[in-house]
Amino acid sequence: MHVDHPAHIRNIALAGHGDTGKTTLASALLYTSGVSNRLNRVEDGNAPTDFDAEEISRGFSIGLGVCSAPWRKHKINVIDTPGAGIFGAEARAGVRAADAMMLVVNAVSGVEVTTEKLWNYATDIALPTAIHLNKMDRERADLGRTLESLRASFSRSIVPIQLPIGSEGDFTGVVDLVNNRVYRYAVDGDGRAAPSDDLPAELADAIEEARTELIEAVAESSEALMELYFEEGTLSDEQLRDGLREAVRTRQLFPLTCGVAAHGIGTSALCDAILDVLPDPLARETFPTADDDALAIDAEGAPAALVFKTLNDPFSGKISIFRVVRGTVAADTTYHNSRAEENEKIGHLLALQGKQTSQIPQLVTGDIGGVAKLKHTHTGDTLATQDEPARLGWIMIRPAAMSFSIEPKSKGDEEKINDALNRLMEEDLSLQSGRDPQTGEVLISGTGQQHVELVVSKLKSRYKVEVILHPPKVPYRETVRVAADGHGRHKKQSGGRGQFADCKIRIEPLGDGTEFEFVDEIFGGAIPQGFRPAVEKGIQEARRRGYLAGYPVGEFRVRLLDGQYHDVDSSEMAFKVAGSLAFKDAMTKAKPTMLEPIMQVEITTGDEFMGDLMSDLSSRRGRPQGMEAKGDKQVIQALVPLAEMLEYAPKLRSITQGRANFVMEFSHYDEVPRQIQQKIIEAHQGGESEGA
Repeated sequence: MHVDHPAHIRNIALAGHGDTGKTTLASALLYTSGVSNRLNRVEDGNAPTDFDAEEISRGFSIGLGVCSAPWRKHKINVIDTPGAGIFGAEARAGVRAADAMMLVVNAVSGVEVTTEKLWNYATDIALPTAIHLNKMDRERADLGRTLESLRASFSRSIVPIQLPIGSEGDFTGVVDLVNNRVYRYAVDGDGRAAPSDDLPAELADAIEEARTELIEAVAESSEALMELYFEEGTLSDEQLRDGLREAVRTRQLFPLTCGVAAHGIGTSALCDAILDVLPDPLARETFPTADDDALAIDAEGAPAALVFKTLNDPFSGKISIFRVVRGTVAADTTYHNSRAEENEKIGHLLALQGKQTSQIPQLVTGDIGGVAKLKHTHTGDTLATQDEPARLGWIMIRPAAMSFSIEPKSKGDEEKINDALNRLMEEDLSLQSGRDPQTGEVLISGTGQQHVELVVSKLKSRYKVEVILHPPKVPYRETVRVAADGHGRHKKQSGGRGQFADCKIRIEPLGDGTEFEFVDEIFGGAIPQGFRPAVEKGIQEARRRGYLAGYPVGEFRVRLLDGQYHDVDSSEMAFKVAGSLAFKDAMTKAKPTMLEPIMQVEITTGDEFMGDLMSDLSSRRGRPQGMEAKGDKQVIQALVPLAEMLEYAPKLRSITQGRANFVMEFSHYDEVPRQIQQKIIEAHQGGESEGA
């Protein structure tokens, strides 16, 4: 569907915990709007936004998918995001590109771990948020109970704009409180029930109470509406609709809808609600930029588009998915990438329905589309004009939590593996790969063991290369605890021109998370200006090699204080060596220590396993941060060293018979206990001796 004005567009990101039905809901929206001729399902392997082979075989979303549903001469762009915690960056990327987040919640389970994380992220970026209660036909599904849970966890400003007709297995439709009408559905129908004014008599009191509560909430969001409410005693449907849309835009209210995506119940009502109460692209007014400023959204302005997803297919190649933030992006036009400082020629513009594409001539402000085979552009980049360049704000990518070394099963596959990993990193924001400078091993790093195993599976299924995984490496770091002076003197005379360099430095610990800082405090010509960068380079190379156990030294400052040089024998190489020697000398006096990554771990389990899990966490040097009841489950929060979590997944399955799950993400670095440090250092020294 082609639209010619931003007012006819809605961009929503379906987000939430795993198994809440986001992908099924996206499929239902396509079926109801007539894009699909049947309701495709995750379990059947044909959901349009889960098209990767790994997604189909595993039955859950790994990457975000984009599709669009035409409705009432509007275009609803849907960004379907994954719900597993290990794909949090992918979910945040989809939410960043949308104008509203639709938080999909299981009507039985209520608030879950990822639900909270995404709510907090939307709050951080001030994004309008709606909530959709899915699976209303399940046993113990209850709007009232789940609403209270949502309000207690998030905001008292969550307001139902729909009421369910029937409950659990008898759920058959919804009452639209905004327009005072009803939608009734046939189970496993096409979801296209037309609204009716024939409200169910048995719900008359509940409807009146809920609608009054909604009207009052909307009236309280605006002084003008409050005056009207006091004068008239109510608000008209139009006033209610317009007032609600503005309150949602400004995050004063958060509308709640309900349905059963798997059976097509409530889908047409949801499409109507999206158009009635969620903002269009122009309503957001500005979009953040990379320098913490804001870009005014102007439909007539110079084009600017944010690339928020990259797909790499072995057959069709690279596709960059972007959202137009300002102006109109046209096919067969050249745009400028300010990060890469390169121009990119856009050939055909693509409309997207999952992996299916069709050509379109242009995309107006707010619309979402794709372009194939950009050479220099990566996810997070901005395409704009060279005359009016822009760099739009992007998401923070958290550090990788776990690293494995890999080797090819077949000799000669190294180049194929490197090429495949580069392509996978283009589309997977949390994946990192590179060669360990100390060991020469190829490392792949991700958010957890399951993430890395998925990458290995993709290498095999998509790129036809197999690798062997070796035990994960803990990314320890080294640092200093006190300030210390160091002196490095490199002098060599072996006939002909000699080598001479001398430098004095002071190293100081930094407590602000800064990795490394170099300060030149030499006044005069003790060391010529041209040689001073060589001192820093020598220190940089030495710190990357580590001091205690071969791990990079960080979080310290170096002050270059003094030195000597020789008119003939001094060189950049000599000062590089002197810098390295000065660093090693200072480290002997700076009380070096080792740091380890500490993970924020959240375990969801039943009451019966709490004691065993707490005991196990204690044995792993875990520090419990709290416990919270969520429905019939308990959520344990703890800080645990990554080194103690490498083999946790099978242990958790063993303790709970597979009835618990956990997510973890990097929290911070902390000092390694001295006795454990000693073992790591001895193992490193032993390895060096063997290699000598």
